[in-house]
Amino acid sequence: MEFLSNLEFNILYIKALHIIFVTTWFAGLFYIVRLFIYHAEARNKEEPARSILEKQYKLMQWRLWYIITWPSAILTFVFGFWLVYEFNFWLQPWMHVKFAMVGGLFLYHLYCHKIFRKFQKDEETWGSVKLRIWNEVATLFLFAIVFVVVLKNSVTWIWGLGSLIMLSIVMMLAIKLYGSARKKNEEVSEKGDGNSVS
Repeated sequence: MEFLSNLEFNILYIKALHIIFVTTWFAGLFYIVRLFIYHAEARNKEEPARSILEKQYKLMQWRLWYIITWPSAILTFVFGFWLVYEFNFWLQPWMHVKFAMVGGLFLYHLYCHKIFRKFQKDEETWGSVKLRIWNEVATLFLFAIVFVVVLKNSVTWIWGLGSLIMLSIVMMLAIKLYGSARKKNEEVSEKGDGNSVS
């Protein structure tokens, strides 16, 4: 009984640490792409604002990426594999689906690293619209992974795929509407500036 009690105690601690670092990893991924968007928009500004903003965004990105996001990703895998190995979670079928999704999330992380390096080197990268779409990919992974973990054996590939497709469509429409509204606001603002000058 004491052994089982210690086992349960250990698994709770490992689970807690795994969840904490999953949360900080996702937070880092969400925020880094948001900084990419601001950085891309700063490139369209006039000097000296452009140089000042780019320098600040580079520093913020570096700190976020290497102090929070990368360590969180590594520790997520450390505690995740610990759970899988120690408690034989790999024997559960739903865990294989989760592995596939986490693998996809890590590929997303690596591509974010590629974008990060381009910004750090002042190289050309995506514009703010593409980056806004890219920002929502992490949200899709979050929804998918949480549903797989919560539903476990109840989850099916068809249901999961259908849900992701629907969520993707909703997000794309939201981004498109945001872009249209922003464009209209900019046009109205430009007209207002023109009228005030005349």
